[in-house]
Amino acid sequence: MYDFAYQKPSTLADAVAALAADGDAKALAGGQTLIPVLKQRLNKPSTVIDLSKLGLTGITVTGDSVTIGAMATHAAVAASADVKRAIPALAALAVGIGDIQVRNRGTIGGSMANNDPSACYPSAVLALGATITTNKRAIAADDYFQGMFTTALEPGEVITSVSFPIPAKAAYVKFKNPASRYAMVGVFVATGPKGVRVAVTGAGQGGVFRHTAAEAALASGFSAAAVAGVSIAADNMNSDIHASAPYRAHLVGVITRRAVTAAG
Repeated sequence: MYDFAYQKPSTLADAVAALAADGDAKALAGGQTLIPVLKQRLNKPSTVIDLSKLGLTGITVTGDSVTIGAMATHAAVAASADVKRAIPALAALAVGIGDIQVRNRGTIGGSMANNDPSACYPSAVLALGATITTNKRAIAADDYFQGMFTTALEPGEVITSVSFPIPAKAAYVKFKNPASRYAMVGVFVATGPKGVRVAVTGAGQGGVFRHTAAEAALASGFSAAAVAGVSIAADNMNSDIHASAPYRAHLVGVITRRAVTAAG
């Protein structure tokens, strides 16, 4: 780990100002990605801006949406009675992330800002048609994800919350790496105010993506049988020591059917 300065601002304005003042500064949310990267000397920020004193941890249900503060931990989302009641699939997703240590440190905002191609939250955000709110603007999920580890966030922009429309039905199923519990393939399906949406994580080379062929099939009838014949090309699938591209393409179909069945 290289030397760096450390700041822990107590207001969002101060955090934004600190990031704007130093182009080589990095924001620290839960640190579940940044700290290992620093330990491996893969990044050399001049300053680490700790966001843990900013608050941004609330979870509220208003009308037809659930809004989760960016610094809410995975454990908080998993345990929230409001989330369990309004979007049980989202609570179930959160409880399946990593292990208990990761869930008690990792945050939804940190996961969204990092946009790891195997992370679970991006699939929920995309499938539910959520809105990512920052210190500057509100960004629709379809505009937010722009490729592996790439988002619409601008330099110095800080996520403050994520708002999820409450679906009529939803479920998340993942085929997890047995060691890390990252999704080798994860599928979140939802039907509700945003229509039928299916998002896949862990499989694509470009990160999370919408499975439009499955969406079209499910729009005609929301059942596992409706997507039984839907396949996806292996061309743009990830291939690594854990699973080949053709195997991941096959898993997308299997996990999609399981998610639809789980949604009911």
